[in-house]
Amino acid sequence: MDLLSRLLHRDGLMLIIDKPAGVAVHRGPKGGPSLEDAFDQLRFGLPRPPALAHRLDKDTSGCLVLGRHRKALERLGSLFKAGRVGKTYWAVVEGAPAGEQGEIDLALGRLDAARGWWMRPDPLGLPARTSWRVLGRSADGGLAMIEFAPHTGRTHQIRVHAQAMGWPILGDPIYGSGRRENSGPLHLHARAVSVPMQDGKPPVEAVAAPPTHMSDALADCGWRGEANP
Repeated sequence: MDLLSRLLHRDGLMLIIDKPAGVAVHRGPKGGPSLEDAFDQLRFGLPRPPALAHRLDKDTSGCLVLGRHRKALERLGSLFKAGRVGKTYWAVVEGAPAGEQGEIDLALGRLDAARGWWMRPDPLGLPARTSWRVLGRSADGGLAMIEFAPHTGRTHQIRVHAQAMGWPILGDPIYGSGRRENSGPLHLHARAVSVPMQDGKPPVEAVAAPPTHMSDALADCGWRGEANP
């Protein structure tokens, strides 16, 4: 796997890469290939490869932040934990939100022990909050392009929140409706990230272009490429 061509940002403390969809960021209990297997390409002269500062789901593409050494990872960990890292996601959803923007405030808990990390709305679960706004709609009203901004970092947060609102993400194998044939992979993309790595300096920002498997659905919702984001 060539990660050098997917590098969005590099400095002495951190890297940001454009994660491809369909690749796990780290090895699960069953093993198998993962993004971490290729991190040695990204040492750039340091004695050790970078490490994950956060996670993206296997089927999610886009901006992934890596720390280049222990102190950088500690700083990044504290920023993510405090909710200071700005995260913007793009998704194509099935259905039509009634409004143009809003906020979902819905606690999440595990579905059950047998399902591992599968989640569900749970009033006794952990707080989870996501802002959203519509960027475009398909002519037939069957799809919408939505920008999500999670304020908390729960597992599968955007996917469960979208399903709970009645407009699941297109191609979601767990929380999707399954009504649309040939919907393809999950249409969820980590579009941008903003990391205030050093106090008193502007945040480090990166933007990742949507993956090709989302192109047709985004076009149906009126997106015409990077000149018309």
